[in-house]
Amino acid sequence: MIQAVIIDDEQNNIDNLEGLLHRYCPQVYVAGLAINADDGAALIRGLKPDLVFLDIQMPGKNGFQMLQELSVHSFEIILITAFDQYGIQAIKFSAVDYLLKPLNIGELKTAVQKAERRITEKMQNRELENLLQLIRNREERSAHKLALPTVKETRFVHPKEIIRCESSNAYTFFFLNDATKITVSHPIFEYEELLKDYGFVRCHQSHLVNKAYIRSWVKEDGGFLVLEDESRIPVSRSKKEHVAAVLITIKK
Repeated sequence: MIQAVIIDDEQNNIDNLEGLLHRYCPQVYVAGLAINADDGAALIRGLKPDLVFLDIQMPGKNGFQMLQELSVHSFEIILITAFDQYGIQAIKFSAVDYLLKPLNIGELKTAVQKAERRITEKMQNRELENLLQLIRNREERSAHKLALPTVKETRFVHPKEIIRCESSNAYTFFFLNDATKITVSHPIFEYEELLKDYGFVRCHQSHLVNKAYIRSWVKEDGGFLVLEDESRIPVSRSKKEHVAAVLITIKK
């Protein structure tokens, strides 16, 4: 899915574009809407979308002024305007495409497909970058990042940022030290293998924890680990000996 935001000062234009995307471009997920440049800039900074549909002509501050105020332009952009003369300026901003109002469905689909190709290429480049970084620094574990593919994006995280992992059928939930929760459609045993050399311990069939975040092991109620984020993680009977050995290494 492509995570997108729409910035336009006219609500009926937003509703129209959102409806067209839903019907003709199902690969686009509209994550946020804004009706002015300032709100749009805040939306972009907060959501970090893949794609921005931006109306150029807005009262107070136009779309180009908003773009100039943003320090990072990591997103693809499709500019939307009722004025043809803005097309040349759109090209100068390296826009994927620009669309004239009223919107043409064929042109919209073509513009989205172009954006999708560029987003995919960028993601593949990031994945290749991560691979090469791992190979170059195979001994320097602090520089390694784990790629977590979600529905909307692939997140790259340091193992030290992961407090714990929890499985549910074929899904694994990653709980990070900034309170972020990431859902990945891969079973937990795949990540047990990947993370075993980074200080993670499998204490239960459904749980994998970073030993750096273990605060205590409570022996009552069947036994559970208390982590730094206050979560309580069960320790299965078959894993008790292994967990005890890990806790001894922590004390040392």
